[in-house]
Amino acid sequence: MGSESSAQYIHMVQHLIEECIVFNMSKEECMEALSKHANITPVITSTVWKELEKENKEFFESYTKKREEKSSSDQETETSQRIQNILLDSSKKINDQ
Repeated sequence: MGSESSAQYIHMVQHLIEECIVFNMSKEECMEALSKHANITPVITSTVWKELEKENKEFFESYTKKREEKSSSDQETETSQRIQNILLDSSKKINDQ
């Protein structure tokens, strides 16, 4: 691979990583997706991701924080839904007696 085609390849991987970010994927999810769907080895994705992190430190800090907050929020919502389902089931059982 010549240096120009290497640069094009890296640019393509970068573009695909940006697409993964649009879909709010983690680095690991992105590595898995690009490996499965674009036949890009995870080490390449990881290396390009790390370089993007270096060049865009503030963005990635904010992105990671938002992902963690969303994950925490999703867990709270899921727990709340489970509690509501348990209460609903319990009230149905009481009403059926």
